[in-house]
Amino acid sequence: MSDHPPLPPAWRVRHARPSELRRLAAVEDSGGALFRAHLGEDLPAALLAPAPSGLDRAALPGSVLVAVHGTDQEVVGFAHVVDHGHEEPGAVHLEQLSVLPSHGRRGIGTALVRAAEEEARWSGAGLMTLTTYRDLPWNGPLYARLGYAEQARPPAYVARALAAERAAGLERGGAVAAGPRVAMSRRLGRRGA
Repeated sequence: MSDHPPLPPAWRVRHARPSELRRLAAVEDSGGALFRAHLGEDLPAALLAPAPSGLDRAALPGSVLVAVHGTDQEVVGFAHVVDHGHEEPGAVHLEQLSVLPSHGRRGIGTALVRAAEEEARWSGAGLMTLTTYRDLPWNGPLYARLGYAEQARPPAYVARALAAERAAGLERGGAVAAGPRVAMSRRLGRRGA
């Protein structure tokens, strides 16, 4: 499925358990330090706003996958995929991908994306979309390496998400250095392929 090495044995990707949902916001919020380190302190408030709760994420149609570490099964990352098949048949959207910075650069984000794609394939989806910063190393360039391409004319639900992100100021202040917010997508192969 991927030319990336598998996760080391200490890590595993699986569906989030109800008791783990409360940990997701802290994982996402931990990324603020990376944005500050890369872009400086003049960041849009929306970029540093508290993350939605895991319960809110789980209430949407789709799936929440977690990367867990060690025998204590510590949640070190997650992928939240929202099903948009009601609006765009066969389409899902990678709403959020987050990994604790202390566990970054180990292939966890890649493993979460690949697991999310596989989950989407098995649910019947043929397209995964996302919005991201074009130039931020752990955003656009990562997704491009994973086979995602920028969309000039994204589906309506993605265009609305981009417009909302821009209206919230995600392209202002220090975030300008991250490049514009862009829509990306990847066609998903057959189930089990």
